Amino acid sequence: MHSGFILLNCDLGAEDYIAEELKKIPNVKNAYLTFGAYDVIAEVSAKDQQIFDKTVAEIRKLSRVESTMTLSIISS
Repeated sequence: MHSGFILLNCDLGAEDYIAEELKKIPNVKNAYLTFGAYDVIAEVSAKDQQIFDKTVAEIRKLSRVESTMTLSIISS
């Protein structure tokens, strides 16, 4: 199992739209709206690294996403 968090910056006012779109992606477990340097945080859990990477690529392609930062969990 490979898990991590994707921190997203999005267009002004697109936070709710992005969170709803994230929830439609199979390996996204949760999406959180935040205050601070990032607008939305996606919690991702995938069977392996390859599926995790594909999920991150899918998130990055969402319309109205300006930038992302991926934080991979190395141990729990």
